[in-house]
Amino acid sequence: MRSHLLNDTTAERYRRSVTEGVERVAAKLATTDRPFTGVTVDSLTPLIDAIDLDRPLGDTTAALDELEEVYLRDAVYFHHPRYLAHLNCPVVIPAVLGEAVLSAVNSSLDTWDQSAGGTLIERKLIDWTTARIGLGPAADGVFTSGGTQSNLQALLLAREEAKSEDLAQLRVFASEVSHFSVKKSAKLLGLGPDAVVAIPVDHDKRLQTVALARELERCAEAGLVPMAVVATAGTTDFGSIDPLPEIAELCERFGAWMHVDAAYGCGLLASLKYRDRVDGIERADSVTVDYHKSFFQPVSSSAVLVRDAATLRHATYHAEYLNPRRMVQERIPNQVDKSLQTTRRFDALKLWMTLRVMGADGIGQLFDEVCELAAEGWKLLAADPRYDVVVEPSLSTLVFRYIPASVTDPAEIDRANLYARKALFASGDAVVAGTKVGGRHYLKFTLLNPETTTADIAAVLDLIAGHAEQYLGESLDRAC
Repeated sequence: MRSHLLNDTTAERYRRSVTEGVERVAAKLATTDRPFTGVTVDSLTPLIDAIDLDRPLGDTTAALDELEEVYLRDAVYFHHPRYLAHLNCPVVIPAVLGEAVLSAVNSSLDTWDQSAGGTLIERKLIDWTTARIGLGPAADGVFTSGGTQSNLQALLLAREEAKSEDLAQLRVFASEVSHFSVKKSAKLLGLGPDAVVAIPVDHDKRLQTVALARELERCAEAGLVPMAVVATAGTTDFGSIDPLPEIAELCERFGAWMHVDAAYGCGLLASLKYRDRVDGIERADSVTVDYHKSFFQPVSSSAVLVRDAATLRHATYHAEYLNPRRMVQERIPNQVDKSLQTTRRFDALKLWMTLRVMGADGIGQLFDEVCELAAEGWKLLAADPRYDVVVEPSLSTLVFRYIPASVTDPAEIDRANLYARKALFASGDAVVAGTKVGGRHYLKFTLLNPETTTADIAAVLDLIAGHAEQYLGESLDRAC
């Protein structure tokens, strides 16, 4: 079994095995003509259930053959231009190269003596990102597993900075369309069930600052503590960007920590054309960024950034076997001092390789393309009498609803849209997402692939309409 360990004696076996795996994936990418095969849970489950994990195949080729049947053949391929569903981006090749390197070397980014240069690379990327945001010379941060963890850590810091002995007195303010992780984080942090105050949004799904000011005033009058305001720069459902400068003013007035959840909108930090859409982000106390959403990085690649590095002390614990206090005096840089995680992958290497090969402008150009594609898609939807589109996009998301000419019952229209989404997924011709707006079912395009064209969008809209019309026709037949 030692022959399977990666070391100096097995380097050639490693090369052959990885090359064989890469060739399989490359072949799939080259021949995949739709984002999904339409495989069902019921058909795939028996194949995987039948595999006896206690009886290894003993051969890499055989294992890859099996993997083809249970995974590669039916995977959802985000690189396909008609994958239009969730916040999943196609990935760039330099980042995939970085993934291969970091997996093989397997550095752990918790302490210097497990990562060496990896620690310095991550710190350099944190500095680069905080400079892009404009957080100032005292800024710092750390890579995380994703936006949910980043938001949790940011709110942990806000809770501690609020210096309240009674957690029941703390309040967090966020728009009604903010990410669910805000409420989840509040619960994990021991805050009360009423801790998160949902602020109404305007027609463009942006937080209403007048309503926020009113709620902050009520909070102060009731003797409660405004722990934090979470502004969103790119909501999951709509891609909407809250009015950051106005929110910053209110946070200063009421002494609230300002956190910007820019998990989606962080791509604007590299934008060549639309950076001004996140003006005001530089006034935040903390910021969440997800490079694996809009920097075209493989999952996972995220970070939480803070204006004042000293606030990261709230996540610091010292263990003699790992990061004893004396290391601080010795100026040994241990990233575990800043992180909620201990063992942690060198995910920063993917972004490092991307910047060193493509540059920030290359990333920004790709993100600008998807923003412009969404603007063109909105024009198509707005001009199409079959569809009702909710808001003009600030980023690359379109939320819309098929509206048949001959049916007026909202519940029946809901069912037609749900059916169309399921039928489209089952066909494998395209993948779209769904959500609710005003209690009604809507469909959603999240456009993160620069290879997607307006022709793709138009074709998928025709497919959706066709499926919806089929459902309504069958429904009418059943009613008769």
